Amino acid sequence: MTPEPAPTLSQLLAFYLEAGVDCALSEEPVDRLSDSRPTEALKAASVAGEAIAARMLRSAPAPVAPASDPLPAPDAAIATAREAARTASSLEILREMLEKFDGCALKSTATRLVFADGNPNARIMFVGEAPGRDEDIEGLPFVGRSGKLLDRMIAAIGLDRTKVYIANVIPWRPPGNRTPTPQETQICLPFIQRQIELVDPEILVTLGNPSTQTLLSTREGIMKTRGRWLNYDTGTRVIRAMATFHPAYLLRSPSYKRLSWQDLRAISKALAHITS
Repeated sequence: MTPEPAPTLSQLLAFYLEAGVDCALSEEPVDRLSDSRPTEALKAASVAGEAIAARMLRSAPAPVAPASDPLPAPDAAIATAREAARTASSLEILREMLEKFDGCALKSTATRLVFADGNPNARIMFVGEAPGRDEDIEGLPFVGRSGKLLDRMIAAIGLDRTKVYIANVIPWRPPGNRTPTPQETQICLPFIQRQIELVDPEILVTLGNPSTQTLLSTREGIMKTRGRWLNYDTGTRVIRAMATFHPAYLLRSPSYKRLSWQDLRAISKALAHITS
């Protein structure tokens, strides 16, 4: 078997440089701070190092410019949402705007837009926080377990989905049903506000703490706000509003259904009074 030829000095130095050895030592000490000329070994090491560096630069991929953020800054997205919502002259146009709106990151992770369900001419409007898994699949609000309970709640006061209008503050499902961020809520807020204006109900019912605090501008918890008549000002008229428990909360804490029933009875009496 023929032995392989010994590597040349340049090849050996190149190997050392690639292995991380970046200087060569000789038998005689070298004062690297003096102006003396470098040894031949150091010259060779320098030449080999420069060659390696040049070869690495040639083979390195070209720098890639950082990708621009596809979403506008939060303040810009909020301003865009306000302007778009303000110009929507009907619920159909508002829905089309939301379908095209790219200012909220939730849209990219959701399956579909969950706009509303029920009768747009209804005298009463229910607003929750955000869609869940079932709503994301079907594209309708309150169709899962909490939706079935909501159906029973409104049926208890002689109503059904043909006589009410149902929506959410957030029209896209947050990933994993997480709580929407304050920024996401503020970006979506102009759309639900315009939706309420266009439906123009006689009574607005907020379901749960998040939608109550967002729409009724209160920092109090649902235990203090529920069952009380409050005002929701659209800018053109004042709508009577009441907060009550979210159906999902009632599924977890059924003992509070009694209080929710009291809220529904008060709402039913108010509707009867409006009719008469």
